[in-house]
Amino acid sequence: MDLINALNWRYATKKMNGEKVAEEKVNKIIEAAHLAPTSSGIQPFEIISISNEELRKKIQPIAFGQSQIVDGSHVLVFASWDKYTDDRIDAIFDHMNTERGLPLNGTEEYKNTLKAQLFAMTEEQQVAHTGKQAYIGFGTAIVAAALENVDATPMEGFNSEELDELLGLKEKGLKSQALLALGYRANEGDWLQGMKKVRQPKQVFLTEIN
Repeated sequence: MDLINALNWRYATKKMNGEKVAEEKVNKIIEAAHLAPTSSGIQPFEIISISNEELRKKIQPIAFGQSQIVDGSHVLVFASWDKYTDDRIDAIFDHMNTERGLPLNGTEEYKNTLKAQLFAMTEEQQVAHTGKQAYIGFGTAIVAAALENVDATPMEGFNSEELDELLGLKEKGLKSQALLALGYRANEGDWLQGMKKVRQPKQVFLTEIN
């Protein structure tokens, strides 16, 4: 499918059939999120890919009983940094410069300017900022899933603190932001399947300035 047809085909699947998604497809979806743009290329988030059935059963009540958690194939947890630190930013720039064949101090001026901007934020603002970056990857993964003909259900309906505790995210300096259940739509039991995709009228959604 081309991009627009794929986006018309996808919807927030409410019931999945239990069929496993091939690891090749899951890897492509994750790689798309990995390649998503982020502010200054920092990528202040991680993805936890969960196919383990027992762990997904533990996640289901944390996600208010949503069946896609267990009836799907994988759950991707998008977890952002809980704050910016010197070590985190230094590591990103060191890796970036090494990969590009630049001296480690080659971007020192830019890095220090960026640090000053980021560290001027409160910790609450920093979490909001890293969360926005995670959502760029989250949206990219949703589009990639559609292109792979994999159903994906975006979820914000879960208890973030409980999930962070279950997965040990706090100890890693991470905070869960969103879940993406991957799988294949069931033939029955999904009230949304087959309904017309509805968005705002284009004249409301779009303002053109020529």
